[in-house]
Amino acid sequence: MSLGGGGGGQQQLQQIAQEIEQIEEQIEAMEEEIDGLQDEKQEMNEAMEAIEAIESGDTVQVPLGGDAFLRAEIQDIDEVIVEFGAGYAAEQEQDDAVDILENKQDTLDERVEEIRSDIAELETESEELEQQAQQMQQQQMQQMQQMQQQDDE
Repeated sequence: MSLGGGGGGQQQLQQIAQEIEQIEEQIEAMEEEIDGLQDEKQEMNEAMEAIEAIESGDTVQVPLGGDAFLRAEIQDIDEVIVEFGAGYAAEQEQDDAVDILENKQDTLDERVEEIRSDIAELETESEELEQQAQQMQQQQMQQMQQMQQQDDE
């Protein structure tokens, strides 16, 4: 049974459903980005712990890639090379290297908070669209009931 203007309502409902789906995909991508940032932060934690625990003369395993490692002796712990970003790295003293990694973690934390804020906004938008869709469905049901009542008279 087709209602007068009902096709347009269905089209609007489909459009809203598509928008909600797009929002959910955006949220999922943002949550994956947060996971990646948290993994990166964890790697920095491990690096800081290692920098603080290792002393000159200690033997460590150095990853070569392809699951291969080489044992190496630390000659001077005050020669830690830390990447700043954009492919640039510099030699730092032990404490400075830890400070740089902590600053990078702070930056990651800020980015995570920004993303979480964006997710909250998208969730609010999605909820509003869902409410709008429910209202439209209720209006369509009321219109159908009214038309059935008129047909019965």
